[in-house]
Amino acid sequence: SLNCEKRKNYKFDITAISCSGVESHNVTVHVKVSDVNEYAPVFVEPSYVVGVDEGRLYQEVVTLQADDQDCSPKYGDVCRYELLTRDQPFSIDSEGVVRNTEPLDYERSHNHILSVVAYDCGMKRSQPVMVTVKVNRVCHLGWKGIPDQVEYSPGSGRQEIFPSASLELCSVPCQVSRVQARLSLTTSHIGKGCDRDTYSVAAQRKMCGASSNSVDLLPAPGAGREWMAGLHSDEGHEGDLIYQFEGDASGAVVPSAVLHHNLTNTFTISTWLKHKQHPSMDKHSKEHVLCSADDHKMNRHHTALFVRNCRLILLLRREATQANLNTFQPAEWRWKLPQVCDNEWHHYSVHVKFPEVTLYVDGHLFRPESGESPEVIDDWPLHPTRGINTTLSVGACWQGSEGKMKHGLTGYLAGLSVLVGGLESPRVLSCLTRCQEALDTPAMELLQPSMELLTNNEMTQITIEGNNVTNLETLIHRVAYVNGRDFPTPGRRPISVTTNILCDSGKSLKVATAQSFVVVLQPHQPSIELNGTTNFAEEYESFRQGLRVFPDVGVYLSAAAQEATAPTPGGQLDECDVSVYPPLNPDHETLVLPDNLISELGLVSSVTRQGATISGAHTTRHYQSILRQIHYANRKPAYYLNRAFKLSCSELGGRFTSNEYVQTVTVIHPQLSVDKAALADAAHHLPTNPEDPDSAMDHPTHRAPSALTHHNPPPAPAHAKISAQHVDVRPAHTVSDVYFTSNVMEGTAVNSAGHAVTIIIVVCVGFLVFMVVLGVIRVRAAHTRAAAHHLADTEMAWDDTSLNITVNPMEQQLELTETQRLREDEDDDDDSSDDDDASNFNDDLDSSDEEETVKQKELEWDDSNLKI
Repeated sequence: SLNCEKRKNYKFDITAISCSGVESHNVTVHVKVSDVNEYAPVFVEPSYVVGVDEGRLYQEVVTLQADDQDCSPKYGDVCRYELLTRDQPFSIDSEGVVRNTEPLDYERSHNHILSVVAYDCGMKRSQPVMVTVKVNRVCHLGWKGIPDQVEYSPGSGRQEIFPSASLELCSVPCQVSRVQARLSLTTSHIGKGCDRDTYSVAAQRKMCGASSNSVDLLPAPGAGREWMAGLHSDEGHEGDLIYQFEGDASGAVVPSAVLHHNLTNTFTISTWLKHKQHPSMDKHSKEHVLCSADDHKMNRHHTALFVRNCRLILLLRREATQANLNTFQPAEWRWKLPQVCDNEWHHYSVHVKFPEVTLYVDGHLFRPESGESPEVIDDWPLHPTRGINTTLSVGACWQGSEGKMKHGLTGYLAGLSVLVGGLESPRVLSCLTRCQEALDTPAMELLQPSMELLTNNEMTQITIEGNNVTNLETLIHRVAYVNGRDFPTPGRRPISVTTNILCDSGKSLKVATAQSFVVVLQPHQPSIELNGTTNFAEEYESFRQGLRVFPDVGVYLSAAAQEATAPTPGGQLDECDVSVYPPLNPDHETLVLPDNLISELGLVSSVTRQGATISGAHTTRHYQSILRQIHYANRKPAYYLNRAFKLSCSELGGRFTSNEYVQTVTVIHPQLSVDKAALADAAHHLPTNPEDPDSAMDHPTHRAPSALTHHNPPPAPAHAKISAQHVDVRPAHTVSDVYFTSNVMEGTAVNSAGHAVTIIIVVCVGFLVFMVVLGVIRVRAAHTRAAAHHLADTEMAWDDTSLNITVNPMEQQLELTETQRLREDEDDDDDSSDDDDASNFNDDLDSSDEEETVKQKELEWDDSNLKI
């Protein structure tokens, strides 16, 4: 049997021999034995063991080799290697070279065991071989156990950030004499340099106990602050009110009513400023934060705070009336500050108590590193002028001779305020600039005698130094991050650990800086809930005396729904708005706030026709007390069916707002029995605006039926009844007249109004009967003068259109004279009646006056049909 592995080829000659013994030529035969894949690859070594150092990437960890006994390349060559072990940081190529795909870590795994197989080109697989990779621990000088990031949950308080950190010194080539480690927290990308409370400037100043006399020169745009409308503001999602200035065209003039331009000898200017150096700008260019200059003709700068060549400069020129014109006095103070041009937010406060001037930066008194005082420039006082006043501006300086802004700021401002006549307390400044997030130091009892612990003012850096490495590690374990805001800004805060090692020989060893992040998670959104009795009804008298709009309103601040099962009172609000629609009518409607309580709590309020606003940071309990004491009064409640008041509250500068609470107050009107036809006829003549009785009603749904009155009298009957005394007899009362009479009596009870109508009807019927009887008597006594005189005194009339009366000619002149006098009286009464009608919707309705008016209209004289 042939075997390729033993012999692949055979060669022999064949000769043909005839029977006669003759031989032919030789023929050579070649035999090639074909291979079959009967053998699998076999590794040269039964197993492989190799050692590597941690922390490195190797191009070749180990090279494996396998052989195949088959004789042909197709079956005898190894074409592929395969790594059977999954989830290992290794790979193997077709040449059998094993590599690691990531640096190995001794702490994670001391060794890695791999299983590898080989395939020949016929895809016959070998038995697996075991490869063991041992990881050698390599000592790197530096910190171990510092995580890539630390998650911080809002409201969790103090959280240690590196509880498992350790400093690896390895085999340092010297005797360690001192080790220093510095932890630094970076927050410059958060808000105004860190996570601060985002209440309004006024609210922050109140919370820190600042003087209430301080004037805010960069308030939020709104009513009464129209001069701020042209500035570019960026409120941001955190509610910070920041103004951007872009040179000369972005300044704003402050009205003199906001701040008196004479700042006296004692004052404080405070502001937040973010500014950077502009290489293209001339180093002598001024960028004004605040400027008081001549309003016309001249360009003298009286008082200014500006930036020039990365210096903060205060200009304070003395007026002619304040100093001797021949005496030099300090007029300009210059501070060279790196903070002015670092493009970061900083708080500056200039305290002036002339001639002493001090500067506070980020809540701390500025002291130059060299120990030198700020540069002070003296100048003459300003010369006296006539007819020239000053213009105060922010973000630029007014040029009086040119009538435009110049020397504008290119940067950002926030919270610019001026306190005239006083100096702000350093404690207040520290509170205003204090960050709510910081590093927290370990307990001092953990500090051993040979160790030192130092911090910066902002508590963003902690330095630990000493010769005890073990105690150094213990102190690092106890350093924590804390964020005191209820709703902190989410995001990453970089934190680094910088270490220096000093040898006895004085040589310093370089240690790699360890980097990590504090990740503040998204806080749960709170909810502000307003609830109460949303609808109640009151009678006329309650509206006239004034009633509480929100008698039982409740203000609740609750956490996210998944964390709180029910809202609970607590927390702080910074504004509540009450809106009324349609707007209040100042003629008879008022909205009254508890001004004394608001003043005691240090809050600010305003009332307009559209409603009221209460602003300032305070507890929900106090806001609830204020809201419950808001009163609404209406001297003419008959004009309305109801009144609706909308209430909403917010906190953190509007970042979180409440539900819209609608309080409806319904007017209870007297119920009158009135003919539907008369009601429709009266409604046709109704005035429609309580401010203008001759116009259409502004909102019919808010008007009451009891407010319907006759603006115009009903038409006179077609046929008048004439008596000898020239009396035009008209029906004494109609249903509409009864309705009018009942309407003017706004406060009358329902039962009284019904009885009044009955009495009036009875009186009318009796009056007509009496007229008929009296008419008969007058006819019988027509020729008797005494009877005629008696009838004239009664001021009554009857229907005698068919009578022919003979009159004594001598009496004609006397009766005509009396008739003329009565007509003049009638004209006077008509004029008075018209005036009353024109104002019946603007004045209070008085029942006694109206009754007098009705009596004046009862009788009218007409002698047009007199027959002689």
